[in-house]
Amino acid sequence: MTNHNWPNKKRPNKTSKIPYGYKVSDEDELLAVPNWDLIGFIEKAMDFLDDGNSYREAARWLSETSGNEVSHQGLANIWKRHRGGDNPRLKQLAKRKKKNAPKTKEQRELHELKKREAAAKRSLTATKKKITALNGEEEEHPTPEVTLQFSDNLDFESVPKQRNVVFSPNPGPQTEFLAASEREVLYGGAAGGGKSIGLLADPMRYFGNRNFNGLILRRTNDELRELIWKSQELYPQAYPGAKWAEKKSQWFFPSGARLWMTYLERPEDVLRYQGQAFSYIGFDELTQHPTPFAWDYMRSRLRTTDPELPIFMRATTNPGGPGHSWVKQMFIDPCPANEAFNARDLESGEELTYPDGHEKSGQPLFERRFIPATLRDNPYLYQEGSYEANLLSLPENQRRQLLEGDWAIADGAAFSEFKQSIHVVDPFEIPLDWRRFRSCDYGYSSWSAVHWFAIDPAYETLIVYRELYVSKHTGRDLAKKILELEKNEQISYGVLDSSCWHNRGQIGPSIAEEMISMGCRWRPSDRSAGARVAGKNRLHEILKYDEEAETPGIVFFNNCRQIIADLPVIPSDPKGGDDIDVRYRSDHTYDSIRYGVMSRPKAVSPFEEWGKNKTEAYRPASLKFGY
Repeated sequence: MTNHNWPNKKRPNKTSKIPYGYKVSDEDELLAVPNWDLIGFIEKAMDFLDDGNSYREAARWLSETSGNEVSHQGLANIWKRHRGGDNPRLKQLAKRKKKNAPKTKEQRELHELKKREAAAKRSLTATKKKITALNGEEEEHPTPEVTLQFSDNLDFESVPKQRNVVFSPNPGPQTEFLAASEREVLYGGAAGGGKSIGLLADPMRYFGNRNFNGLILRRTNDELRELIWKSQELYPQAYPGAKWAEKKSQWFFPSGARLWMTYLERPEDVLRYQGQAFSYIGFDELTQHPTPFAWDYMRSRLRTTDPELPIFMRATTNPGGPGHSWVKQMFIDPCPANEAFNARDLESGEELTYPDGHEKSGQPLFERRFIPATLRDNPYLYQEGSYEANLLSLPENQRRQLLEGDWAIADGAAFSEFKQSIHVVDPFEIPLDWRRFRSCDYGYSSWSAVHWFAIDPAYETLIVYRELYVSKHTGRDLAKKILELEKNEQISYGVLDSSCWHNRGQIGPSIAEEMISMGCRWRPSDRSAGARVAGKNRLHEILKYDEEAETPGIVFFNNCRQIIADLPVIPSDPKGGDDIDVRYRSDHTYDSIRYGVMSRPKAVSPFEEWGKNKTEAYRPASLKFGY
């Protein structure tokens, strides 16, 4: 039987947001149809609202029961849309508000004075708490007395203890996570395993210490909201008087302790924490960070002078996402799950130890640990069953990641051939007779990626021996930096993004012309039809391991960090095409490498170079270079 309160909805395009309670039609991608399995839970949540329950309580029940997150405001909008028209509750609230509204001038003035009085009382209470904290005194919270009468024959073990339990960890991984003593711990695996609530609960033991300053991070502000809502349900119950300051994105506790909850979207966002010191730093959904830069930088913010406050970094995540490879390499590959291991360098794989001359010379710097999580670890969600059914319906790779917590699956990676053990090498001195060239993908507001290549004449293997990755550089600034880096080198040619030859307006030189005028020589990259796909296919070819040469067709010096981080996580076309996902915006290093490998690089024969004057000055008057 059709419920006309849930009609089908047209979508403006295939990427538009799907309303809560709906799904994409199997027959038409531009049509959203009711998801009746989910709507059954929504109707039950709206019944709770009709009975007088709060929006937050109903939204929390709906999110946990259905496995589909919804905010209290989102549920309120759904309830008003479907039941608000003739709902007696809304009418009653409206009448009450109208009845109690001040009508005369005197009443309005009295109402305003009462508001000011209430605000003054709140301010006075906050001031008293702050004075108490500064004096080192603990605020007294009287505990109600409980009187129990026992018979002479009563078994005391059968009497439950009278406690106000705010949070109790689930047995197994969640308990292990909260008890872990290692410096850096990853709690990851399947969806629904209780990871996020574990991350929120972990620092609670330190909220009574006035010196505690903690930080919990998500990739984006939108993702952070869900975490904040959960903390608003948990922290005030555990610490009466705890206040959330929205503008500062901080929790303030009666003891003086603070907990920041904010986002870290771009690498440069770490600079806002310069000069800050935290004893606890947590990352929720760590694999959403494409590179380890943010994790490594924030480690430098981890310090404390209070001997009662240990320093920890904690992270939760599911497999998959743009940072899947480096997180797997840092936490999963070095050691079996649930075992502590000495931290290792991500590039070399060597253990991190104190340097020579240090009093702890040769000793490990700190330990790491990976604690896996599965849906079965959350008995409330697992026993309900509907969330597991949702995960079982996913495609195989996603099901293995989100239901089984399988880290062996790098879903959607375009270059699965890339392996650090094969394609990343230690720098070595490149012979003078090897041909060298460079490539560049230019961007001012985004990033400019420049790579230098050398060609091993034995098998014409490409050696990427240098990388420059900068932003906010004009063409002249970039050219100056390039020329400084390759001073005293013989560079055969350079390949630059062909869009740099486009004139900016009616007059003035192009970006390429500006760089060429400074002596930084370039030729345009191939922008013909099919060039992107051809470049990707060529990169696939040279990434293959050559058994005869005992090397792949391209290797990277380990100082080329950005391309090493980017290449394993670049997603393939989700529509099944031969290109990468065009929506992926961090493709600057990939484009630069693609320009280089498509420039038909050939090793130089000594006979070809015989008698050439290598000191001959370059004259940028050739039409070949567009100037």
